[in-house]
Amino acid sequence: MPLGSLALGEKLGTIAFMKIIIVSKDQTRTRSFTLGGWTKALLSVCLLGIPLSAVGVLGFQWQVAANSNQVFTAETRRVWEASLQRQKQEIERTRQDAQTQISALTLRMAELQARLVRLDALGERLTGIAQLDEGEFDFTQAPALGGPEGTVLGDAYMPPDFVSVIDQLTRQIADREQQLELLDTLMAKRKLQDEVFIAGRPVKKGWMSSRFGRRTDPFTGRVAWHGGVDFAAKEGTEIYSVAAGVVTRADKNAGYGNLVEINHGAGFTTRYAHNKENLVKVGDVVKKGQVIALVGSTGRSTGPHVHFEVYKNGRAVDPSTYIHRASR
Repeated sequence: MPLGSLALGEKLGTIAFMKIIIVSKDQTRTRSFTLGGWTKALLSVCLLGIPLSAVGVLGFQWQVAANSNQVFTAETRRVWEASLQRQKQEIERTRQDAQTQISALTLRMAELQARLVRLDALGERLTGIAQLDEGEFDFTQAPALGGPEGTVLGDAYMPPDFVSVIDQLTRQIADREQQLELLDTLMAKRKLQDEVFIAGRPVKKGWMSSRFGRRTDPFTGRVAWHGGVDFAAKEGTEIYSVAAGVVTRADKNAGYGNLVEINHGAGFTTRYAHNKENLVKVGDVVKKGQVIALVGSTGRSTGPHVHFEVYKNGRAVDPSTYIHRASR
């Protein structure tokens, strides 16, 4: 129900007035307002503007709907599909690039693991060559670490870039490999030098029965030159090489009997004569202390013994110098 009613007022001169009367619900009280010309005109505009605004809103909505029908066309759909296709291709390329990088990192890690295995093998080899105590260097386990908790010196550790860590690890491994290989070469060379270092006796049991130099020949009784030393021993006693080398002779000679000759390099050669049996042949590579023959009395000999000679640059030298020096 309306709360009031409108009544047109009287005209005063040329100006029209509008009178508004408001009646209560129970119609016992009334209240009136008189509107001047300008107020009446403004109210009329507002009353007329409501339907016009409604018409404008409806027209705008109709225009938007019409424009919407024009925007969502087949061409728009094709553009969107092409854009989606490009995005899919870009995602696929990104995925392939990531897969390639992962594969490269996997190969890099495998290479580093192989090089670490090689380093462990080198370390174990060096441990054996250096004759270190067993267990002093164990390359099969990580080094033991520990200690009481120390004073905090800084912020928490922030890991660097993953690829940078791999590159740094690669450089460190390469440096360690170079150092270990150099050490291995030096120690192997030293061991080889120790092997070819002529020192010691050709028999473990026996005594020196004739020295190097001038002596009375046991067959003629005349003064003659003896180019080696003799070690008298029981027949069949083992004869050892005093240094590593290559067998250059292993045959029978009229004066020497069964003879073994070994070239040790650096101009040194040793001979072992009057053997009962030669246990090596030409071309064999022998180690220091290896059994090469058995004591006998073949050739120009008066009894079981080994005739031992040392040659330096083709000239016979006194073997006593090498027999009595300490092994390295």
